[in-house]
Amino acid sequence: MNLIDRDRAFVWHPFTQAQIAPTPIPIIKAKGVWLFAENGKKYIDANSSWWTINHGHGNQYIANAIHKQFLDIDHVIFAGATHPKAVEVAERIVGALPNGFQKVFFSDNGSTSVEVGIKMVYQYWYNKGQTKKRFLAIEGSYHGDTFGAMSVGQRGYFNKPFEHLFFDVDFIPFPTEENIDEVLLKIEDFFATDEFAGFIFEPLVQGAAGMRIYQPEWLNAFVKLAKKHGVLTIADEVMTGFYRTGKMFAIDQIEEVPDIVCLSKGVTGGVMPVGLTVASQKIYDAFLSDDTSKALLHGHSFTGNPLSCAAICASLDLFEKEEVRENIRALEKDHHDFVREHVNHSKLKAAKVMGTILSLEVEDDHESSYFSSIREKAYNYFLENNILLRPLGNIIFFNPPYCITKEERNHVYGHISKFLDAL
Repeated sequence: MNLIDRDRAFVWHPFTQAQIAPTPIPIIKAKGVWLFAENGKKYIDANSSWWTINHGHGNQYIANAIHKQFLDIDHVIFAGATHPKAVEVAERIVGALPNGFQKVFFSDNGSTSVEVGIKMVYQYWYNKGQTKKRFLAIEGSYHGDTFGAMSVGQRGYFNKPFEHLFFDVDFIPFPTEENIDEVLLKIEDFFATDEFAGFIFEPLVQGAAGMRIYQPEWLNAFVKLAKKHGVLTIADEVMTGFYRTGKMFAIDQIEEVPDIVCLSKGVTGGVMPVGLTVASQKIYDAFLSDDTSKALLHGHSFTGNPLSCAAICASLDLFEKEEVRENIRALEKDHHDFVREHVNHSKLKAAKVMGTILSLEVEDDHESSYFSSIREKAYNYFLENNILLRPLGNIIFFNPPYCITKEERNHVYGHISKFLDAL
């Protein structure tokens, strides 16, 4: 049996309707921005393998760090033990975040980093003997696929079979120029009830909703209102962290500091699975007690895995290099140049840039949707032209690894233009 036949016999792929899905691409090698298939074709990884790969595939510096760590400690239980790389990760992540964060909890992916954040919020109030059970989120949000994360995400679509098991959540409309005053009033009315435990948000960009972008000053006002009413805030930076919005973290673009931030995806440069939930000292102190049941009794087999921690530290080393930050600035500039040249294209409903993310909403005969037929047309077109790019319905977005060259970027931009012209 060849690779595809073996895959079809035994593998269940994510976000895939196997009965009608095209044959998966048999990738056998990855280097830089390129993915190499079994049949000899190669593809630019234009969406950074689900928004994870920051420094490119097969980065030698990260590989060396993981190898060295393997020779020292491959894995060790993280309950009742510690190790140097986990401590270094915690120190450096707290140092990189805005002032106010202090404690790092390790888990294994983005959904669980959010799940931990939600549990922190609810148990914070429980430990204080206060009944606060309501949660606020933004319509269209996506925070992961575990049950707590699904509960605070957009209802319908992926989650409909499970909604009867979700806890109740209140939602505010996605903020726009037209409704921002109404949204602020709605938040004020919600929080004035003194019933809200927490407020969770994707800062500045809603990823799975179609790279929807909103203004930093609006988010700052939301967090300020939460603080005014004692509501705990969770910034889900799983997708937006590590320069995806042009800054190290999206929350670097606001003045107010949330209570909890969730990190994953690019935290290791995208090469190892890990989740981090970073909390303020105030949150941590609410779990201190002579009563063991007031501890955060949550954990994972691979919590604080040394190999993942070594990858995090290596990725942070690379972000300190001027060459990497210059690549990020160049990518952002080229995105803006592309938008200026195409913003009036007849087939574009909207064209936006947020940091290293280029988001293009293609005109559709129907309402914008994850299930738009444009997705299949675009996906197949780009594959034929050596680009792996997974549109979100009629939203084409381009957020490649930061090591992408000018020539490689222009290859993608050129084919986006040709695709739009051919519609």
